[in-house]
Amino acid sequence: MKALLKALGPGLLFASMAIGTSHLVLSTKAGAQYGWIMVIPILLANLFKYPFFEFGIRYTTVTEKSLIQGYLNLGKTYLWIYAFVTLISTFTILAALYVVTAGLFMNLFHINSMGAGTISLGLFIFISLLLIVGKYRFLEESLKAVITILFVALLITTIMVLQKGTVPGSETYQRPEIFNEAGILFLIGLVGWMPTAVEASGWVSMWGMENLKTMKNKPTLKIAIQEFNIGYILTALLAIFFMIIGWMTLYGTGTELSGNAVIFADQLVNLFTTHIGNWAYFFIAVAAFATMFSTCMTAHDAISRVSVDILQKLYPKKSLFQNKNAFAIMVIVMTLINWMVITLFSANMGDLVALATFVSFVLAPLLGWMNLKTVMGNDIPLEHKPKLGLRILTYTGMVFLSLFALYYCWMLLV
Repeated sequence: MKALLKALGPGLLFASMAIGTSHLVLSTKAGAQYGWIMVIPILLANLFKYPFFEFGIRYTTVTEKSLIQGYLNLGKTYLWIYAFVTLISTFTILAALYVVTAGLFMNLFHINSMGAGTISLGLFIFISLLLIVGKYRFLEESLKAVITILFVALLITTIMVLQKGTVPGSETYQRPEIFNEAGILFLIGLVGWMPTAVEASGWVSMWGMENLKTMKNKPTLKIAIQEFNIGYILTALLAIFFMIIGWMTLYGTGTELSGNAVIFADQLVNLFTTHIGNWAYFFIAVAAFATMFSTCMTAHDAISRVSVDILQKLYPKKSLFQNKNAFAIMVIVMTLINWMVITLFSANMGDLVALATFVSFVLAPLLGWMNLKTVMGNDIPLEHKPKLGLRILTYTGMVFLSLFALYYCWMLLV
C-alpha cells in the first residue's frame, strides 16, 4: 500500500484531465436527454478503451521511455501519424477547454463586463506560470486535493438526487429516439470522448516518465498499473455520477442544456443547488470551476510535453528542441496559439472541434493498434507483455472503435 501511495500520479492526472467536457457536459446531457440507458455506452466506452491507455503506463514503466519513442521504434511513419493528431489537438482542444472554463469563471463571479476571450487569456497566463514554475510535482500534488473534493461533492449530490427521486412525469416521458441521426451522432460524441480521446495514451506515458524522475525507487509494473487503475475507475465512476445527476434532475422536464459556455455553467450549478440548497451555490460553483481549471492545466501540460517529445524525436539534431527550457517555451507557444484561435475563430469554434472530433474518431483504431504493437515489441520482456485476456479486450476495442468511426464517416458523407 505504501508503494502504491508513493506511485500515485499519472492515474490521478488522467482522471483530472478526462473529467472535463466528456463528463461535465456529455455525461450530464446523456442522462438529461436519454435517461439511465446511457450508463451502457458510458461503461462500454470505458471498458473497451482501457487497454489503449494502460499500454502507455505499461510501456513507460517497463522501458523508462515514452510511448512516443515506442512509435519511433515502430517506424517514423507511425510517429508522424501521432504528430498529426497532436497538431490537430493543439489548435482545438485547449481552446475549447479554456472557453468553457472562462464561462464557469464568469458565472462564479458574475462577470459581465469582460468577454470569454479576455478571461481565457488571463487563465492561459496564470496556468502557464503554474506549469512553468511549479512543474510536474506541483501539478500532481494540487490535483490530488481537487480530485478528492470533487469526488466527495459529486458522491453527496448523487446520493441526494437518488433519494429525492426522478422529477414528476419522467415515468411516462418518451425519451428521444437513440438510433436516429441525432441520437447516433450524440452517441458517437459520447463514446468518442469517453473517458477521453485515444491519443491521450501518449499523455499518460509522458506523466509516467515525469513520475519516474521524481521517485527514488522505480515502482514495479504491478504497482504502476494499480495506480493507473485507481484513476481510471474513478474516471468511470464520476462519469456515471454526472449521468445520474442529469437523469434524476432533468430527464422528462424538456429542459435543454445550452451550448453556450456561460449559460451551461449556470444551468449546471443550479442542478446541484436545487437538490442541496442555495447555501451550497458558492461551493458547487467553485468545485465545477476547479474541475475545468484542473482539466485545462493537465491538458495544457500534457500537450506541451508530448509536442516537445515529438519534435525531439523527429528532429534530434535541432538544438532548439533539445533545450532544457523547451517545455517552458512550448507552454508559452500553446498559450499564444490557442488564444489566437479563440480570438480569431470564436464564431467557428464548433467547426474546429468537429474537425478534431473527426480526426480523433477516424484514427482512434489505428492509434489503438499502434499501442498494442508497441507493447508487444522486442523492448518489452515476455513476462511484461499484455496477457491473452487483455489482448482480446484490445482487439474487441479496436473493432468497437472502427465500427463507430466507419459509421461516423458514413453519416458525414451521405
